[in-house]
Amino acid sequence: MLMILSTGNLAASSREVYSLNDGWLFFFKQEADSDGARHITLPHTWNLDATASDGVYLQTTANYTRELYIPEEWRGRRLFVRFDGVQSVADIFLNGRHVGEHRGGWTAFTFEITDKVTFGANNTLLAVVSNAYRNDVLPTSSDMNLYGGIYRGVELIATSQNIISPLHFSSDGVMVTTSRLTAERAEGNIDVYLSTPKEASMNVNVRIFSPSGKSVFAKSVRAAKVDPARPLTIPFAIDDPSPWSCDDPQLYRVCVTVGDEQSPTDEVSVRTGLRRISIGDDNRLRINDSIVDVHGVNMAHDRAGVGSAMRTRHYDEDLSLVADLGANALRSLTAPHDSYLYDRCDELGLMVWIDMPLTRAQILSDISYFATDMFRANGREQLQEIIYQNYNHPSVVMWGIFSQLWQKGDDPLPYVRELNALAKRIDPTRPTVACSDADGDLNFVTDLVVLRQNIGWYRGTPDDVAVWCTQLAGNPAWSKLHYGVCYGEGGSIDQQTDEYTRAEPRPNTRWLPERRQTAFHERYAANIEQSGIFWGVWIDNMFDYGSSRRAYGQNQAGLMTFDHKDKKDAYYLYRALWNRRQPTLYISERRWNMRQDSIQQFKIYSSEQMPLLLVGGDTVTVREISPCQYLSDSVVMHGYNRVESRTEKQADSIGVTIDNALKSRRQQALRTSVSRK
Repeated sequence: MLMILSTGNLAASSREVYSLNDGWLFFFKQEADSDGARHITLPHTWNLDATASDGVYLQTTANYTRELYIPEEWRGRRLFVRFDGVQSVADIFLNGRHVGEHRGGWTAFTFEITDKVTFGANNTLLAVVSNAYRNDVLPTSSDMNLYGGIYRGVELIATSQNIISPLHFSSDGVMVTTSRLTAERAEGNIDVYLSTPKEASMNVNVRIFSPSGKSVFAKSVRAAKVDPARPLTIPFAIDDPSPWSCDDPQLYRVCVTVGDEQSPTDEVSVRTGLRRISIGDDNRLRINDSIVDVHGVNMAHDRAGVGSAMRTRHYDEDLSLVADLGANALRSLTAPHDSYLYDRCDELGLMVWIDMPLTRAQILSDISYFATDMFRANGREQLQEIIYQNYNHPSVVMWGIFSQLWQKGDDPLPYVRELNALAKRIDPTRPTVACSDADGDLNFVTDLVVLRQNIGWYRGTPDDVAVWCTQLAGNPAWSKLHYGVCYGEGGSIDQQTDEYTRAEPRPNTRWLPERRQTAFHERYAANIEQSGIFWGVWIDNMFDYGSSRRAYGQNQAGLMTFDHKDKKDAYYLYRALWNRRQPTLYISERRWNMRQDSIQQFKIYSSEQMPLLLVGGDTVTVREISPCQYLSDSVVMHGYNRVESRTEKQADSIGVTIDNALKSRRQQALRTSVSRK
């Protein structure tokens, strides 16, 4: 499809950015010809149907193509194409000539196309995209679907000759670092990466605007010689700063121009915040010296009916749910989300942990670390892209180095140390973090470590986590660690049963009753809260997500369903514990509305006070068994019953039917099923 770019408002000295999300043709590589190509609009994934429970998940190669008309009057300007995210390997061509290759599915990349453009004519842009696993592209092991496609936006950037570089790991080209922060003064540096096709000196002008819009710093510097690999560093100082924090997310705007300040040849403006992150010997995380109790959720990259082709409205919906839960942090699981999400986190005061895709799925045959030069080089490249592209977001408070690595086979420890050192060299202001489910030296590399735990799921009981906490706190070897905890296991709202105990010797991955997930979270929340030894608690996950390697094509460990619509019981448990702005009253196990035994107890989550419980109009005594968790006395019930709970401000009710013949019918159905087998 032809695209005509209007040039009426394009001054010769300015930078202009045009969306290229419309007008694409898409066809699979294996198709006989492109005559049957589909017209699509970005963002797009060819695995959209795979988000259905019976969908087919494809790992393949496809072509995306569109035409660009580049006006003759643009001759003498520089042109770039920027892809915000392509899953997972992309080769870009313009007019049949190879522009570049990018390996990695969650980071942006930018190529200059100036020397390949035909001015005053149509130009054909082609992206050849593959989402197949490769041994030289991270991740080589993943529980999440790699949906494929150009699943984020694409832009055309037109600039003058002497510019702030869009090519430095596809970042803003401007990095703002706060090195010292007190109530009276903030000091730091602004690194500016410059680009010119010929040797030339440049005037670089910096102006910083406060959250209220007032100019609080200005400086001009002359760059005598431009080296695209080395930044021009400009120190700054601000009196009476307004720091960024979770409770008061103040944002500054940093404007950098090249050339004459009144008529610049290029301009880049970024938002950032002034804040300092630390962790003390007491294992408490601090922002600007104030202790923050981290209540975080892991968040994957998809939803039913959308796949990974998320729009801004989807991120807004997800963040409103995270806020309703009361969480103050989210973890971008395995890799970064779209930068829009972090823009919103900056504004909301929500802390972010961004992983890099050095991870392992729980599959024994998988290899997550390949001891090859190409694998290691790709990991370094992706880590640098993640850090530079998200550097200016104050909400991003830690860089994830690895997640649940397998220490069998080739030893990943030297590589993990290399990545950690690289992250600290690029950004010494943020701590590094890892998620670990094993013992060993890997736990001692990053500044912080989050211990992935599921005691009581495969063996023992969930209350055994209390013993683990005691052993952890008393282990001298682990006393040097700054550790948090991460936990969560699967539960389906469509699977309700009277009996939900673990199937031995191993749980049935197709039988994940919600009640079992709820019981797991209830005991973990109570025991971990009581231990008080962790700098942060991370729930794995906020939402169910697509996983072709699992039963029903989903990982069902989320607090909400894959369509991001239904809240599971465990959601309300954490809402009661974490949301201090709005009260919670919730009768749990409401979807278990057909029960077989006449004697029942009820569980209630309340953040206000001890709730009143009525069954059929009669008051039933309740007692607090853990913070915000209440359990009723046993009550005898028959037939249909209305169960109500009340506090001074709220009320909740459910309906429960007692069917004493239900057990015999279920046993008969089980015997019939076994006999057929």
